[in-house]
Amino acid sequence: MSSARSAETKPVRLAVHNVGGIDHTDVSFSPGVTILTGRNATNRTSLLRALMAALGSEHVSLKGDADEGRVELALGDETYMRTLTRRGSTGSASIRTGGEPYLEGADAELADLFALLLETNEARQAVSRGDDLRELIMRPVDTDALQAEIDRLEGEKRDLDREIDTLDSLEGRLPELEADRTDLDGRIEDQRAALDETETDLAEADAGVEETREEKAELDAKLDELSNARSAVENARLDAESERKSIAALRERKNDLDAELGSDSGSAADADSNIGTDADDGDEGGATTAPAAAIDDIETALAERRDRAQQLETTINELQTIVGFNEDMLEGESASAAVLDALRDGTDDGTDAGSESDGGDRAGALTDQLLADSETVCWTCCSAVERERIEATLDRLRGVRSDLLEERRTIRGEIDDLEGEKREIETQRRQRERKERELRDVEAEIEDRNDRLDDAEAEREESEADVEELEAEVEALQEEEHSELLDLHKRANRLEFELGRLEREREEISTEIESVEADLTEREELEAEREQVEVDLTDLRGRIERIETQAIAEFNDHIETVLELLDYANIERIWLERRETETREGRRTVTKTVFDLHVIRSTDSGTTYEDTVSHLSESEREVTGLVFALAGYLAHDLYESMPFVLLDSLETIDSDRIAALVDYFEEYADHVVVALLPEDAAALDDDHERITEI
Repeated sequence: MSSARSAETKPVRLAVHNVGGIDHTDVSFSPGVTILTGRNATNRTSLLRALMAALGSEHVSLKGDADEGRVELALGDETYMRTLTRRGSTGSASIRTGGEPYLEGADAELADLFALLLETNEARQAVSRGDDLRELIMRPVDTDALQAEIDRLEGEKRDLDREIDTLDSLEGRLPELEADRTDLDGRIEDQRAALDETETDLAEADAGVEETREEKAELDAKLDELSNARSAVENARLDAESERKSIAALRERKNDLDAELGSDSGSAADADSNIGTDADDGDEGGATTAPAAAIDDIETALAERRDRAQQLETTINELQTIVGFNEDMLEGESASAAVLDALRDGTDDGTDAGSESDGGDRAGALTDQLLADSETVCWTCCSAVERERIEATLDRLRGVRSDLLEERRTIRGEIDDLEGEKREIETQRRQRERKERELRDVEAEIEDRNDRLDDAEAEREESEADVEELEAEVEALQEEEHSELLDLHKRANRLEFELGRLEREREEISTEIESVEADLTEREELEAEREQVEVDLTDLRGRIERIETQAIAEFNDHIETVLELLDYANIERIWLERRETETREGRRTVTKTVFDLHVIRSTDSGTTYEDTVSHLSESEREVTGLVFALAGYLAHDLYESMPFVLLDSLETIDSDRIAALVDYFEEYADHVVVALLPEDAAALDDDHERITEI
């Protein structure tokens, strides 16, 4: 596996000023394993933290007596720089960073979690603390953006489904329309045959009857008027029937919308009550205002939780800096020889705060105490103090930080839940607004079509009156003429009218068939579009699961290999299991994923049993935490952007296992930089580069 950056195969140069316990240093090293070897208080951790700063981490401290610091990282032809400026008094946790580090933003946070694996690294400590392993692995994934895109695609798919369902219903109507057209073709053919026969009879009758031209012209004119009047009646009838059908369909849609809006009102009220809002029971517009009120309450709750999360983030960072500063001081890395001498003497000019007569004695006694490994100088009051007391205080601070991290995880979970509920309510509100708009449009169209129906009925009544009047006139003319001839004219007139009506009806059906067929040509395109949306939805829904599954697989594969490599006597297997569980979120039941860590041990007799993580030895927990971090490094493809893995505080693991573990990590990163004690470093391959002077 190779990194995406060509520069990463070239030597690295790191220049550090006033970081941790370092005044100034300039070191270079090549790709592969680089060992920072030395005793405590030799600035190994400070150098690692300086490298972290250049790589983009915020977990770095200034030298105790400096207000400004600087780190430069030369990687191939590129140079990255980070500046540190203290804001406030010495020892304050407020450090402002600047410059252009190797990584920034989310990439830097990802590297902090899974590549910069110092003792206080959150992923490394997750196993020991019993943290939510799934939350750590998924933290870099923007699940909110994924969910928003899923919601958008689901809405698009619903729209496509409706369009395709409409086309399916149209396709089902097509055979009926074609059958109607075929039937009309037959009726038209019969009507034409009857008309042809009648016209033949009429021609024969005309030849044998003596009529005045004026009488015949008058009768023909009246018959034409009668035909036109009957056509007007039929057209008005068809228009009225069409409007009635449209009104019936619109009223059915209106009833559906009323029912849906009534159902939405109940859902909105449920959502409002679940958030705990005090809705006004007398407000008839509550269905509309309840989602808005619920969103206001959610935004208020979100603002409170985000404020709390920000406070926690600030406090956690301050605690981290305080812990890091004190760890460096405890190891002697954050104080120069001059500062330590000043602390031992009690004042910067070498005079004790007490009487001059006994100052030398007390200074000598204090110096003797400082020589003992169990004591050090308190850098706040300059007194001798047991190292264990300071370490105990640091343990308490770490405990407080762990509690705050747990609270932050809880708050983040609540924020995720509230944002999900807000999205759901906003979606419901948008759907309701769309339905209300459609309802208004439907009601307006019903009113418009009722007006048109009234007009058609009025026109029909008027035309029917005209028909009655014309029929009376024709009847009067018939009495004056030969009845047989007039009957033929009347019959021909009616046949022509019926033929015209059938042809118009056939034309309407043909037009409808053509429209349906044109719409059906779009179905293939719509189905292809829906298929792509389903593919995209499957990909988005599976993206989180794929990352989870990959992280599980990476961890299980690597922990199995590492355990076999390190040969822990009674550990048979350590493995992660991905499990889904249902939980309640307000009025919803949602499925969430958890990671369960299993430990299988074996007895001397070969019997295996499941144990708890808390029963692992410190060495075993350290190794498990490091492998978990490596799984995150690989699952998020971090090796593509971060070629460094940093390690320190491995003393709980014996030296041979440290050597095997470091060599294992080397397979997955271009640069593995590890701080080791000399006796642990001796177990590693002599070919590995070593830095002994910082």
